[in-house]
Amino acid sequence: MPREAAWRHSLTLNLLLLILIYKEEIPMSHFSTLRTKITDAEILKASLRDLGISVKTEADIRGYNGQRVRSDIVAVLDGEYDLGWSRNADGSFDLIADLWGVAKKHNQTELINSINQKYAVNKTLSEVKQRGLQNANVKLVVQS
Repeated sequence: MPREAAWRHSLTLNLLLLILIYKEEIPMSHFSTLRTKITDAEILKASLRDLGISVKTEADIRGYNGQRVRSDIVAVLDGEYDLGWSRNADGSFDLIADLWGVAKKHNQTELINSINQKYAVNKTLSEVKQRGLQNANVKLVVQS
């Protein structure tokens, strides 16, 4: 084998070895991160509790095969998987979850939609109260 070809072959093998080592050292995560418009932690926690969901703060989200991710707010679900929210620099929260795992026991679309709806209702009612309209009649129309 000519010298240049041997050098290329050696470089290729070394790169493949580095890639294999890298893949072995960092396990593949099942967690997904979704942007949300949620900005109020207290209303999010109240909304989860209104739906009968246990809430933890500064806790781990449970995922596939014992994987865990730290989160600001955690909705502890029945089963082996949770939903979590982590605050971004702009004040909004990202939803973090092993969506595949959540879907094993829950209809994830219905669950996330019900949380978003409850949050929207509670946020609206909170805004109305802050503006001094505690005695006003409020009619919320929820459309899907």
